[in-house]
Amino acid sequence: MEHFDCIILGAGAAGMFAAIEAGRRGRRVLLIEHGKAVGEKIRISGGGRCNFTNTGVSAERFLSQNPRFALSALKRYTQWDFVARLDRAGIAWHEKTLGQLFCDGSATQVVTLLRADMAAAGVEVWLDCAVMAVRAGFEVETARGLVRADKVVVATGGKSIPRMGASGFGYRIAESFGLPVVETRPGLVPLTFAAQELGWMAPLAGVGVAGRVSVGRVGFDEAVLFTHRGLSGPAVLQASSYWREGQAIRLNLAPGRDVAVVLREAKAANGRQALRTALTGLLPERLARVIGGEAGPLAEMSGRALDAVARRVQEWELLPVGSEGYRTAEVTVGGVDTDALDGRTMEAKGVPGLYFIGEVVDVTGWLGGYNFQWAWSSGWVAGQAI
Repeated sequence: MEHFDCIILGAGAAGMFAAIEAGRRGRRVLLIEHGKAVGEKIRISGGGRCNFTNTGVSAERFLSQNPRFALSALKRYTQWDFVARLDRAGIAWHEKTLGQLFCDGSATQVVTLLRADMAAAGVEVWLDCAVMAVRAGFEVETARGLVRADKVVVATGGKSIPRMGASGFGYRIAESFGLPVVETRPGLVPLTFAAQELGWMAPLAGVGVAGRVSVGRVGFDEAVLFTHRGLSGPAVLQASSYWREGQAIRLNLAPGRDVAVVLREAKAANGRQALRTALTGLLPERLARVIGGEAGPLAEMSGRALDAVARRVQEWELLPVGSEGYRTAEVTVGGVDTDALDGRTMEAKGVPGLYFIGEVVDVTGWLGGYNFQWAWSSGWVAGQAI
């Protein structure tokens, strides 16, 4: 049976980073990937340009039962460390809104860089190779036979985007070694609504508006997009990671404006105009028609009626019935319980030699490059320890 210093399961961002760092430290590393290529989520991310990190990385922008768990790794390998790595490789990048950093060119540049670094570090890569089990003593049963290692790193990701082979395998490995797993659910995912809501939402499919979406005490100011199934867009995706079934969300479709004042001023200036006409100064025309409905001229509307319209624009409470699920979710919320891991190394506290990194862990970042940074950081610290 072939023996390695370390076997890493999963050739995504976290797995490749750990493999590179361990290989550079002289370890004999085997990286096993069930897919036909490495870094597929990197390749398709950011519209093909890879939103590889964010300038605003902080613990507050990660969801976890213990959000501060991620701090050790994020501080030891920062967003600026990764930026410097791209700079050294000559990969040009640019900053977009809200601190998001993207490649100027194709995301494949990042995948190519990581593949070259793995080759230079002597990492052996098995592609299109299923893993059936990881047993005590770190025997790994694969489609190519049994292999053994002193240490195993689980970087298998979460359940999001099953068409790319995502599954709960990493969680099953954790449970087989007695490690707790925090309940998982889709994150950064569009929200869906019941038929009575879709009656007016579906005709708005494709309409987008700069808004604010709030769930509980958390709110996000970004684009809101209406779809045939409900709501999407960055603000909705962000809120979805915090949303739980049975919980309402609140929409503000004109943040930064006092809609009640705007409508009163419109009434004073031209009371003959219809409500929906006045609303087109605040909202896309199709959305203004839905909210304005069959209301007549502003002159016929009382101040109380105008206030009610303003509340609908800025304090619209809606009850999603669900989400589009893992099929379209960008991440999985939940995962291997951080209480069972050492934040300095990502090693399981009760199972020496077993590590969990990246999305399989109960650490989930906001939209905008945070999840990639967690992958780089957690992979890097594990690579220093294995």
